[in-house]
Amino acid sequence: MTDIVHVPEVSAAETKGRSLFQLAALRFRRNRAAMAGCVMLVLIALFSFVGPLFSPHSYDQVFPSYVSIAPSLEPRPDSSTLQDVMEGVATRARVTLREFNVDGENFTATITSTSDQPIDPRATRYFDRANEFEGTKVVATEDDGRTLKVEGQVDREYFPFGTDSNGRDLLVRVMLGGQISIAVGLLASLVSLGIGVVYGATSGYIGGRVDNVMMRLVEILYSLPFVFLVVVLVVFFGRSFILIFLVIGAVEWLDMARIVRGQTLALKRREFVGAAQALGLTDWQIIRRHIIPNTIGPVIVFVTVVVPKVILLESFLSFLGLGVQAPLTSWGALISEGANNIQSAPWLLIFPAIFFVVTLFSLNFVGDGLRDALDPKDR
Repeated sequence: MTDIVHVPEVSAAETKGRSLFQLAALRFRRNRAAMAGCVMLVLIALFSFVGPLFSPHSYDQVFPSYVSIAPSLEPRPDSSTLQDVMEGVATRARVTLREFNVDGENFTATITSTSDQPIDPRATRYFDRANEFEGTKVVATEDDGRTLKVEGQVDREYFPFGTDSNGRDLLVRVMLGGQISIAVGLLASLVSLGIGVVYGATSGYIGGRVDNVMMRLVEILYSLPFVFLVVVLVVFFGRSFILIFLVIGAVEWLDMARIVRGQTLALKRREFVGAAQALGLTDWQIIRRHIIPNTIGPVIVFVTVVVPKVILLESFLSFLGLGVQAPLTSWGALISEGANNIQSAPWLLIFPAIFFVVTLFSLNFVGDGLRDALDPKDR
C-alpha cells in the first residue's frame, strides 16, 4: 500500500521573491566596510549641518583675546591671566586699577581716576569690549566720582579645536567648511553624473559618425584651460556659490562621459541588447532601460572619487580668489590655511584634514560596496 505524503502548504508571503533592488540592498548591508562608511558619512553630515545649531559661536565671530590658541577642553580665559587682562583694560580706559578680585564666575574691581576729574560711568564699556568680561556695572561711587567699584561676570569660552589666526572658533569653521565642501562635492558630482552618463551612453550606443563627432567635442573641451574657463564665467555671471559647482560639474562630466562610453561599447554587443532590438525598442528606450542601468557600478565608484576631487578643485579656486570667499570657508580652504601655519599652529591643518580624509575613505568604502551590490554579474 502506497503511503500518502502530505506536502505542507506554503503561503504566498513565503514564496514571494525579492526584487533586484532588494537583493542589492541585502548584499550592501552585508558589507561591513560599506556600512561603516555610511555611518561615518552620516555622522560627518550631522556634525557639519546640525552642529552649528548647538554652538554658542558663529563662524565669523572674532575673539581678539584668543588669537591662535591651541585646542583645549578647559574654559578660557585662564584665571591666572585675568589680572593682566584687567590691567590692560584699565589702561585703555585711562583709569588706574587699584583692586581686583575674582570669585568663581564673578569679579569685582576698584578703579580710580588718573586726574582730578570724576570717572565717566560709560568707561565700563571698555570692560565689556574685552572677551574675558561681560555685564560690567558700577555698584559704588567714592571720592566724588573719582573712584568707582564695578562688578561683572567672567565670560568663559570653550575652544575644543582652538582658534585661527583671526581669533575665530575653529570648531565652527570646520562645521561650516563641511557644509560648503559636502554641498559643492555632491552638487558638482550630480551635474557631472547627469550630463556624463547620458552623453557617454548615447555616444557609445549610436556609434559611427555621431560617436566620432561627440567624442571630438569632448577632446576640444579637454583642451580648454580650466582656470581660463572659470575666469570667463565669473566675468559674465559674477562670483557665486552656485557658479562654483556648475563650473566644476561642467568640467568633470568629460571623464564621466568617456567611462560610460567605454562601458556602453562593451554592453551593446550583449545578448539582452540584441533581444531588446528584436522586440522593437527604440534606441533611447534601450539606452534608458538597459545601457545606463548596467553602467551604474563603475559610475558609482567613479562618483565616490569625483567628490573629493571636486573638494580639492574648490579649494584651488578659493586660493585663486575665484571660489568661496571669507568669511565663508571650506575644508580645502582650511587645509590650505593650515598648511601655511603648520609650524606655529599645526591644529589648523590637523582637524580639517582629519575630516577630509575620513570623508574620502568613507566614500571609497561606500563606492566599493555599491559596486559589488549593483554588479549585474552577482545577481
